[in-house]
Parts: sequence; C-alpha cells; structure tokens
Amino acid sequence: MRRGPSLFFTFLALAVLPAPPALSTPSPSPTPDRAIEAEIEAKVAALLVQMTLREKIGQLNFPSLAFPYEAQIEGVREGRIGNMLNVVDPRHLAEFKAAGRASRLKIPLILALDAIHSFHIAFPTPIAWAATWRPALAEQAAEMVALETAQGGVNLTFAPMIDISRDPRWGRVIEGAGEDALLGAAFAGARVKGYRKGGLATAAKHFVGYGAPEGGRDYNGAQISLSELFDRYIPPFEAAIAAGTDTIMASFNTVNGVPVTANRRLITDVLRDRLGFRGLVMSDFVAIPELINHGVAADLEDAARKALNAGIDLDMAGRAYDRYLETAVEAGLVPISEIDTAVRRVLAVKYRMGLFDDSPGGARRVPPPAGEAAVRRVAREMARESFVLLKNSGATLPITAQSGTVALIGAAALATNDHSWYGPAGLEKAATETLRDALAARLGKGQTLLFAEAFADPCGLSFKDKEGAIATARAADLVVLVVAEDCTVSGEGVSRADLGFSGVQSEMIAALAEAGTPVVLVIETGRPLALADANERSAAILIAWHPGTEGRTALAEVLTGAIAPSGKLPMTFPRSVGQVPISYSDLPTSRPSTGDRYTTGYVDEKPTPLYPFGHGLSYTSFVYSKLAFSAPTLKRDGKIDIRVDVTNTGARAGQEVVQLYTRQLVASRSRPMRELKGFQKIALKPGQTRTVRFTLKASDLAYHDDDGRPVIEPGKFRVFAGGSSAADLEGEFAVAGD
Repeated sequence: MRRGPSLFFTFLALAVLPAPPALSTPSPSPTPDRAIEAEIEAKVAALLVQMTLREKIGQLNFPSLAFPYEAQIEGVREGRIGNMLNVVDPRHLAEFKAAGRASRLKIPLILALDAIHSFHIAFPTPIAWAATWRPALAEQAAEMVALETAQGGVNLTFAPMIDISRDPRWGRVIEGAGEDALLGAAFAGARVKGYRKGGLATAAKHFVGYGAPEGGRDYNGAQISLSELFDRYIPPFEAAIAAGTDTIMASFNTVNGVPVTANRRLITDVLRDRLGFRGLVMSDFVAIPELINHGVAADLEDAARKALNAGIDLDMAGRAYDRYLETAVEAGLVPISEIDTAVRRVLAVKYRMGLFDDSPGGARRVPPPAGEAAVRRVAREMARESFVLLKNSGATLPITAQSGTVALIGAAALATNDHSWYGPAGLEKAATETLRDALAARLGKGQTLLFAEAFADPCGLSFKDKEGAIATARAADLVVLVVAEDCTVSGEGVSRADLGFSGVQSEMIAALAEAGTPVVLVIETGRPLALADANERSAAILIAWHPGTEGRTALAEVLTGAIAPSGKLPMTFPRSVGQVPISYSDLPTSRPSTGDRYTTGYVDEKPTPLYPFGHGLSYTSFVYSKLAFSAPTLKRDGKIDIRVDVTNTGARAGQEVVQLYTRQLVASRSRPMRELKGFQKIALKPGQTRTVRFTLKASDLAYHDDDGRPVIEPGKFRVFAGGSSAADLEGEFAVAGD
C-alpha cells in the first residue's frame, strides 16, 4: 500500500498532547537508556547481516500451538518460526525454548499467552478493575497475574486490552476500562507497568477503534472522525507507550473503511511517527488473511504485502508472511528493506525483553513467585473495591442482626469457577469459596440463612424449583437473589442485541418481588445491563461483575457490612438497549431535552441513563462543598489548582471516589457536556472532612481539530465536583487569550 499526500499528515511533526492527570499513584514510567538502546541497535545490526532471508521471515512468523507440535519444534530449529503463542504447559514451553537455542543463530522466541486477569488465581475481570477507580491496585493485580504466568516460561501477555467503548452490546467491554479516555488511560498505564514488573512484556491492544463497531457487533467497522480518534480512543495507547509496552496489537476492524491491519496511515504515520512507538506491531489472530474478507486484498500474497507495508511486524497465526514473503522478495514485489525494518524491530524488542543472554539491559530474570496467599490477598482486595452498589433503598444493606432471617436464592450462590469469564489463559483454577458458604460463615449469632437454588444452572437458563424459591422468600425477612449474565455471552465474538438477563432470571425477579419480601439483587456480569424493570422490583442492587477466585468471599464481606462498597461505574448503565451507544460525555444538541416533542430524546423512554458513569453508593454518605480555584484564569501555557471539601456525613467509615469534570462553554466546535479531568479515591471516618486538590494544565483542556492537531481555546470552563458524572457542585474559571 502506497502512501498518498493528505492533510491528515500535516500534524505529524507536532508534539503529542500530554495525558491528563489521573491523580493516582502507580509506579513511574520507564525512561529509555540511550546507551543501552545504542548497544541494542548495534547488536541487532550485527545479527541481521548473518541472517538468511528465510531466517528473517521466520522472525516475523507467529503461529499458534498446534498438536502434534513436532513440526513446529522443527520449524523453530530451522529458523522458520521465531515466536509462538498459546503454549501453556511448562514442558512444552521448555521444548520450544530449547529448540530456539538449537537454531543456527540461537535467537530466542517470544512465547505469548492471553494472561489477562488470571492464570491460576482468577482476579475479577478487567472492567471490574476499572470499577475500583484505583489504578495503583490494578498495577498490583497485573503484577500478580504476571508473576504466576511467567514462572513456566511465558514471556509476553496479550494484554492489556485498552479499547474505549460506549456500547455494552459489544462483548469485549468485559476486558477493558469502560467508556472514558482519562480513566482508560490511567488503567492502561498501570496495567502495563504491573505486567512488566511481574516478568511479562505486554501487547497493548487493539490499535485502534476496535471498541466502536457499528451496531455493537464484534469485528464490524468503525466510523470515527480524526478529532474523536485522538480525543477518545488514542489516549490509552499514549499511556501504554509511556508505561513501556514493547508491543502493540493492531485491531481486526476497519476504521473509516480501511482495515487497520493494512492501514499505513494509522500504524506507521500515527502510531510510530506521531506517538513515537518504537516497539513491534503484531496483527491480531489471522487478521492478515482476513484482509481478503475485507475486500482490500486479492489473495494471501497480496494481503501479506499490504500488511507488511502498513507496518505489521508479526503475522499472528495467518501464515501469510511464512508462505509468501520469500517469493515476493525474489520477484521484486516486496523490497528487502521492508523485511529488514520489521526484523530489526522484532530483534530489538527481544533484546529489550532480555531474551538474549547478552541483552544490554541484562538477561531476563523472572521474579520469584509471590505465593498463593499473597496473590489471593490482592485478588480479594480487587474484588472488594470493584463492587458497585447501584441502589440501597431504606438502607436495606448491609445485612445486620436486624435483617432477621435471610433467604439466599440462586444457583450462582453454589458456583465457584464454572460461570465466570476467565479468558483463554491458564490451567486449572484454584478453589473458590461459594457465596452460600461465605455468607453462612459471616452472619451474626442467632441469624438464620435459608437457601433455594431456584435455577438449574448458575446462569439461570431454566428453573429447577421456582415455587420452592418463592416459598423460601416468603419465610424470610430479606431475600438475596444472585443472578448472572450467561458467561458464554461475555468476551470476544459475543455481541448482544438484548441487554436483559439470560434465561428465566427476570421471571424469578418478578415472582420474588410479588412475594413481598425485600429483594437484594446481586448481579454477576461482564457488561452494563438494561435493569429498568429489575430496578423497580428490588430494594438494593449490587453489581459484582465476575469476581474471581476470592470474589464470593469478598461479596459476603460486603453484604454483611464488614467492608463497605466503594466501586464506581466505569460505563453508563442504560435504561434500555435502544439508548446505546450511550455516554456521559455526549455533545450538546441544538434542542436539549425538555420533555417537549421537538427536543432531543425518545417518545417511549427517558433520555437519561438509569445509572450514570461514575455512580456508586456506599454504606455511608458524603457531602461536597467549598469548590475553589487558585485563580480565576490561567494562560494557555499555565495551570490551575482546584480544591473541594468532602465530608463523611454518615455513621461509619467509607471510601469515596472524588471526581472532577469540566465543560468548555463556548468553542469553535461543539464540546462534550462533561469530561472527566481528575479523580481520587479517599477514605474518610465518620464526620471527617478532607480537602481534595487537583491540578489542571491548560493542555489538559485541549481538544483535537479535524486534522488531529491539539487546540487550546480561550474561554470559560465550567467545573463539576462530586461522586459521579451527575455531580452538581459547580464553579467556573477561564483560559485567557494570548
């Protein structure tokens, strides 16, 4: 694919817009050592001149383990395979590493796996990590996952997935950090740092726009303006690059009609030239052959040429490079310089990873294992802080001695690891305490716990004993009903047109509501659901996500009040599926909603979400006051300090996520109603007040124009501080003109 002149490229020499402050405390980003980089460059050059064309192409070949695997072992020895994925068994990993050492040039392999949030101990799913609003905790969790994974020989994880998405129909929202660029960037950087500390290189994915498929259908194309691309979708990749990711995975989809796998403008001109990424770029699984399906390649040879020219270094499981690049070079269809450039990037990454014994930064040393108890502690902390209390009418929760007899209902309360999404990585999972056992162990003396399975399976696809569950509810003073989104519809390739509960769970909710006993609804899910009906029928709703190995124990702690919930939504929960895609940061319209027919909205639904981005209750209450600014204006190269008082007005300690939003009131283009610009998670004792401080630079208020250039416009900005994107404490400052 040839590059053509375009206004798109006029911004390439401009500096990258600095990432807005996340105001959390993950570890600092690595700074490249110039001397080490120069030595790596020299070693790569010396190795490259020794390589045959076949060996060079082998370094770009990235197949998946296939049984019987002896032919792949031989391919490694012969230099035809330079990398492998999906090798899990430590014995197989050792064989592949030995085969690399036995090859002519003894070039080590990248050995990669989807170690996303679990290997042995399962952490909550990544969307739950984002619900903690604690990037530093995500860094610890990623480190623990990496420590477990790296012990057997895996050296790279296909994580983090950092696609921003506003569409819960898309199944892969379970793997990301939700709808917001600032929150997504904070977790992208933290997760990269954590995996690296634990001994794994990372593949930040999927560059770019994969989370915005038309209709929410996985693999569909995305239509994204250049300004939105840089404002919404690129910031997490900037953060991942700053955190030191060695590799980036290109996305399957088209962006504005061009598949990213063959999109030189995005891969080379934006990712490499503008964002300064110096690592390798890999395709997604068989994405190069799929260029034929996209209609941009005539055959596999054509696909190989176009992907390589775009800047794709590794062909994951596509066999396009392996089968066709050698003959394409010999026929003069592919310049050897393109092969050499890609190989240089691959070898440089292997040196940076420490895979060579003579790596300038030191040979790779896998950190010692943390031990199962330590991993479980972090997994439980993550679960505790991820749960989001959406509703709590009449202080139904926590369960206390005054709650009386409690009926726990739902087959999911007996489940361990058989209905939660764990991803493809890992071996046998660790033992998990059931919610029934965990809750029984934590109820007070004299309290009775009744139980009814209700459903034939944890995901409630059919009834086992509906009437028995209703009778159990009537015999109790409080019902805790556990429902679960069917785990087979979370993750890749499982988009949904309906965001309701699977099976007969809605019928069970309605029946229990009619029984008259207050219902606490505990929901295990990998995405926002449409809960309008359930919301009306429940006294309290707790989103538990898919909570992992320690999740049901943590859930019992929160239900009984040993731990107060402190999670906040990383994605908006709609009233109905017809509202999606939906986001708190929508643009204003010419006719704001007033309820009148000729204003924005729906004739059959409210225009507002059921629960907004950033929402989440505690067992205590918080009041915001005294929003103040260090100055009424700031210059375009200046900064402003903002402070707000937060008071715990309840009777118990709790944590609150203090959120800061801005809105540019007048600009040369329509700007979002609100944009998250900072957040801090704080702990407050009863009656305690804390002054929370934020610092914003003028560059944090910039947006990108139609050519992708950052623009800081003078004018007024409204500021909102509170516990969600619906915060109502307001103030104003202005950016001064030159």
